[in-house]
Amino acid sequence: MQLNELGLVVYTFGNVSAVDRENDVFAIKPSGVPYEKLKPEDIVIVNFDNNIIEGNMRPSSDTKTHAYLYKHWKDIGGITHTHSTYAVSWAQAQKDIPIFGTTHADHLTTDIPCAAPMSDELIQGNYEHNTGIQILDCFKEKGLFHKEVEMILIGNHGPFTWGKDAAKSVYNSKVLEVVAEMAYLTLQINPNSLRLKDSLIKKHYERKHGKGSYYGQ
Repeated sequence: MQLNELGLVVYTFGNVSAVDRENDVFAIKPSGVPYEKLKPEDIVIVNFDNNIIEGNMRPSSDTKTHAYLYKHWKDIGGITHTHSTYAVSWAQAQKDIPIFGTTHADHLTTDIPCAAPMSDELIQGNYEHNTGIQILDCFKEKGLFHKEVEMILIGNHGPFTWGKDAAKSVYNSKVLEVVAEMAYLTLQINPNSLRLKDSLIKKHYERKHGKGSYYGQ
């Protein structure tokens, strides 16, 4: 429900899932149901092989992507996919989002990666499953760790985010959208804007996430 409240989706776009590691299942939004009409009993429970365990509706069309990520990244607890405006715009431009400022550095120390558009062979195959492969391949290629970079853009498609639970994955989706908008506006003001210098990246990331972090209560 937060996806709609945070302005990250319109109509029935997007989905969120939450995993139950003890039982190797996850809960996910049903496909094509407007957010304002969603009820708890509508949520679909599926296993990592995409079999419906509980629920009377079809799960999200992106279920196989969620399942693939849960199977391969065993320490994540929630996944979110949206079609938010600025994040999708960067994905359609097939561009990583540069780390221009401290808002970005508060959450990660690298550019937000954009995976290359899927090959024709993968598109014609098991598309949603292959989107999971696309995400892992991008992280391997760029040398990124999913616990440090909890977000990605899929070229010509849109963003996926994840976290320790569903709430954190939604939080990351909003952060991604805000940072995407800021980066876009930065380049409109000055197309030659420079990336944030390393000392500021390190300072802002470590004061929230480092061993000696002092942000918050």
